Amino acid sequence: MAALPERRIAAGLSVSGPRQADVVRRALEIRVDGRSPFGSVQATWNVLEPCVGEALGEAHDAGWGVIVKEALANGRLAQRESSPDALAAMADRHGVMPDAVAIAAVLAQPWADVVLSGAVTEAQLSSNLASPEVTLDPGELDELRALAEPADAYWKARSARARE
Repeated sequence: MAALPERRIAAGLSVSGPRQADVVRRALEIRVDGRSPFGSVQATWNVLEPCVGEALGEAHDAGWGVIVKEALANGRLAQRESSPDALAAMADRHGVMPDAVAIAAVLAQPWADVVLSGAVTEAQLSSNLASPEVTLDPGELDELRALAEPADAYWKARSARARE
């Protein structure tokens, strides 16, 4: 792995689960010949599960690219009927669907370089693409921060949904 950058091959890691911040921080400590073998990290971050945010900031500050997956909490933040009321109301105020607000919340993070959409249909992609036009003010970001769930509870519920 240490020779990969010399061969113009980037190595990254993908993390998931309630302890993803710990894994990112541990990976930031790894050195091979004085350098990190990693140049990017992909992690789950959304307004319901933001626990890895600070660690992603540290990775970004270390020069790593940061890729966010599951910005829509596996669909929970995509539609009005499945979104928390506060998110749906905010989407209404901005004239967009909740997915656009949820993605805008990720884009508002200074460490977020890439946000994966996960869209399957043209309509979903079109709705997701409204997110860069949504500017969330500090009060709205605080309102969205209040939606965070305890990490263990979020991941337990996510795991249960995967079996449905």
